Amino acid sequence: MRTRRLLPLLALVLVSGCAQLAYYGQAANGQFTLLDRAHPIDDWLADPHADAGLKAKLKSTKQMRRFAVTDLGLPDNRSYTEYADLQRPFALWNVVAAPALSLEPKQWCFPIAGCVNYRGYFSKEAAQKFAAEMRQQGFDVQVSGVPAYSTLGWFNDPLLSTFIKYPDGELARLIFHELAHQTVYAKDDTQFNESYATTVEQVGVERWLQAVGDPKMRAAYVQFEGRKQEFLALLLKYREQLASNYASDLSDAQKREKKAAIFAALQEDYQRLKASWGGYTGYDRWFAEPLSNAHLALVATYYDLVPGFKALLAQQQTLPKFYAAVARLAALTKEERHRQLEELAKSEIP
Repeated sequence: MRTRRLLPLLALVLVSGCAQLAYYGQAANGQFTLLDRAHPIDDWLADPHADAGLKAKLKSTKQMRRFAVTDLGLPDNRSYTEYADLQRPFALWNVVAAPALSLEPKQWCFPIAGCVNYRGYFSKEAAQKFAAEMRQQGFDVQVSGVPAYSTLGWFNDPLLSTFIKYPDGELARLIFHELAHQTVYAKDDTQFNESYATTVEQVGVERWLQAVGDPKMRAAYVQFEGRKQEFLALLLKYREQLASNYASDLSDAQKREKKAAIFAALQEDYQRLKASWGGYTGYDRWFAEPLSNAHLALVATYYDLVPGFKALLAQQQTLPKFYAAVARLAALTKEERHRQLEELAKSEIP
């Protein structure tokens, strides 16, 4: 089965021009290597040498997976029924690029996934090499590690060592999010796809915590989610300032000067926010590279359309009907589906 599923990737390598040959080659090899490391959860649970903490997490994911199918109506397939120890901190590394005076991310287009606002590499070194090339072309660039991703049903996505140690609420969120990508996918519309999966994850975790969560688990997730929302609000605040700067009548030199001041203020505000969290360092790696437009280019991607999707869910009442309605939106033009979601969001505002 895995070999048959790899054929589309291998075909892309064969028909691509020289410029894309190495990229598709690393993608096919990276995906094959990841799948080759995956083994059924039950095999790990039966292994007397496997770590006890890992076994406990794997047992929890089996419950999450069942809940995803029985209560959320997500795909009942072999995704997340296997586990792979990648022996590296991330599954892959994404490169995001944006012009020096714009928050509009550069897009890359691929035969299967369509156009997306990032370029993924299974090697950090390869990602950094490509990032250096983009910087030479004058782009602001961010290289960020990605713990999980969806192959949109082309493969049976395994659980990975890169996220298996997450708190249970966050682990469930991630599984629900990635499975949602297998239900509906609109080509060339990252914002629609990610906002939809974010809606499913939020609704899913809320229902999952109500069904199986204990007070400690719920409190941990509330704290984690609260920090995430505060951090997101911080980024959106400074993204708006940057957007206003770039749309102004200032000279390019003045815009660059103001851009530097905005990023400096963002750094200072983050330190104050972190202090209010008691020194929590969970978002420090976001600042590992010098801040740039690329850091903020995709901030709204995961959340801008969520109010519209939640209004649609309230309208449809059940998740199966919601998924069907989202599929109908995905069949529309990008402009029309966004318009309808924005109208839905407005209808929910009191």
